[in-house]
Amino acid sequence: MKKEWLTPEELAQETGFSRQTINKWVKKEQWTTAPKPGVQGGKARMIFIDERVKAFLKSTRHAAEPIATYRVTQNSLPALLMTSIQQMSADEQEKLYSLLLREGIQGLLTRLDITRSEK
Repeated sequence: MKKEWLTPEELAQETGFSRQTINKWVKKEQWTTAPKPGVQGGKARMIFIDERVKAFLKSTRHAAEPIATYRVTQNSLPALLMTSIQQMSADEQEKLYSLLLREGIQGLLTRLDITRSEK
């Protein structure tokens, strides 16, 4: 964090936690605070971002991260081939195009060491 003093709202935006959670931690962990200049009533506070605050936030970093779910979908071969071709550079696509024109599918299968099984 670049600033030495942050409001609970600013700290919430930087860490991904809610402002209410930050305020709860301020009280529980007894972080150093000061009144926010120019705000009447004394409720608005600034939090001093010292090593205690940084260490606490670092230890809770995983709590703010959403749980990721990974799922592999089974693509059909044509869809997989199309996706693969779309991810190739123009030069790579041109070389594949030339190979297929020159050698055909049998030539490609031979290069991949795939033999046709007889039915």
